[in-house]
Amino acid sequence: MLQKLREKTSGWIATVILGLLIVPFALLGINEYLVQRADTSVARIDAPPPWWPDAPAWWPASMLWEHEQITQDEFRERLDFQRQRMRQALGERFDAREFDTPDMRRRILDVLVDERLAQMAARRAGLAVSDALVRRNIAETPAFQVDGRFNQERYLQMLASAQPPFTPRGYEQRVREELERAVLTGALESSAFVTQAELAQTVRLLGEKRDVSVLTLPAPAADTAAVSDAELQAHYRANSARYRMPERVWIEYVELRAADLPAPAAPDEAALRQRYEQEKNRFAAAEERLASHILVRVAEGASDADRKAAEAKIRRIAAEAKAPGADFAALARKYSDDASKAQGGDLGWLGKGATVPEFEQALFALKPGQISEPVKTEFGWHLIQLREVKAGQARPFEEVREQLATEHAQSERERVFGELSSQLVDATLKNPSSLAPAARALNLQVRTLGPVSRGEPSGILANPNVQRAAFSDTLIQDGTVSDPIELAPEHIVLLRVTRHEPERLPPLTEVRERVAADVRAARARKALEARADALLARARGGETLEAIAAAEGLAAPETHAGIRRGQPVPTPEASEAMFAVPAPAAGKRSFGRALLEDGRAVVFAVSAAQPGRLEELNPMERASLQQPMAEDAARREIEALLKALRTRMKVTVNEANL
Repeated sequence: MLQKLREKTSGWIATVILGLLIVPFALLGINEYLVQRADTSVARIDAPPPWWPDAPAWWPASMLWEHEQITQDEFRERLDFQRQRMRQALGERFDAREFDTPDMRRRILDVLVDERLAQMAARRAGLAVSDALVRRNIAETPAFQVDGRFNQERYLQMLASAQPPFTPRGYEQRVREELERAVLTGALESSAFVTQAELAQTVRLLGEKRDVSVLTLPAPAADTAAVSDAELQAHYRANSARYRMPERVWIEYVELRAADLPAPAAPDEAALRQRYEQEKNRFAAAEERLASHILVRVAEGASDADRKAAEAKIRRIAAEAKAPGADFAALARKYSDDASKAQGGDLGWLGKGATVPEFEQALFALKPGQISEPVKTEFGWHLIQLREVKAGQARPFEEVREQLATEHAQSERERVFGELSSQLVDATLKNPSSLAPAARALNLQVRTLGPVSRGEPSGILANPNVQRAAFSDTLIQDGTVSDPIELAPEHIVLLRVTRHEPERLPPLTEVRERVAADVRAARARKALEARADALLARARGGETLEAIAAAEGLAAPETHAGIRRGQPVPTPEASEAMFAVPAPAAGKRSFGRALLEDGRAVVFAVSAAQPGRLEELNPMERASLQQPMAEDAARREIEALLKALRTRMKVTVNEANL
């Protein structure tokens, strides 16, 4: 039997079949191995081909799928960007640890995924961003303009000083990707509209006006009746969260601030002159060159034929530009592919480091009035004209003396502050259980603060870093002095927790008076509510508010005509209740009541309701209402689009890399 099996599987047919099976399994295994080894993405988006939306996700059909990754670098860059925005917005209240939570990371990743989905959808729908649109977007960016016009020098300086810095090509790609992401959502935003029926219905509700009579019940007299133990126990148990005592600390601390230190001695003339000689280069203006250029752009990935055509074109332009009487600015406006063409190729004054190396080398080799040979850079081919040279000049000592004196005083203050900070830390390390010895050694005052509850912005504990240290387990358990905490530049504080009280529910005996007061307040409010309900029942039974007021010895009801929705008349909570009851039928009234925050109550009768009318709005009012409605509609459409894209495309989050 085994011999027959061996004979059946040793023929050439079996060999061919086995070989055909090995190839796909081997490729599949290698692919899985490489993907697992090389996958450093935070998220992966897989999309079937547009022409086969139901394509299966298994191999070999998966080879037709489009694959996009959100890398760790992209995610980290966006996380850092959002962190900086939050720090600028919150200032000292910013807490980096609260910002960098798993929930925050996931929300930032979701935004990145949505942006990439929109970009992929736009590309798959055939929507493209032209080079001209990218250049126009850059040229219209206010940060790159001087006196309302695009300035090449400022543009390059801004890119170089960005964090992280950009090359011009890299920034153009960044802008292109942003425009690709916005092209689809922007189309939805610009096409969103509100129908007349929707607008009319909104105006009917928001513009509604009501005529109301209001009877006010005064706050009841203080409840002075005794509170039984049973009432105390019941109220205490039902409202235990109200009586919990928050976690609290008592601290002692010392502050060291450079602004409080004695002013340093004024430097002598010799010291200032020595400093000037040592830093003379800092006061010398660098050489600058006034340049214009003509660019023949070569697209990334261009064919050899296109590259040769671009080179031939720039050489023809060079010959024309060097001809006697040629107008370089006119040629730039005619031929250049750069945004500076509108200014005749003017790049402004350029110093070293402002341009790419090839351009800079050619520019600084020219003499005023000269035009370079064609220069190739990553953007394409340039023709450069040097119009003027501004030589660098050193500022004299007398001109910068005050600046040097100020800098000397600042550096001396920083030096003294640094020395005192080190001495303070060394002193606390020798005696970490008390701040008094260190304070005596440096003639500082030990201050105390407390009790302060967690989250309470009191004194220096208003600073989140100080509060985080004061409520840290280490300082609470050990009672040691903290590390220096920076409140501001050259301003530090060291603290020690002298007493800590954890969050707790005090026994009833400790809060008995407070609970009793709350019970009395609740009884009074319940009595007021019962009285308001009784008067409301009488009004619904046909008795007028005027008759009720006379019978109860209350002030006559107030009449308010044409109260608008949201108008706080007589109070916000009363107005909300007035518009919560149904609009009355003709000749009828709608009744209601409301308890007010100040302890009073109102019983009211709505006698008429006039819905808002669209035709009564002027064009400005209509536009101010229609625009936010359209924006809200666009937001809902974009959310629906992204939800649909997530359904059609497969999004996989790599939690390990997140």
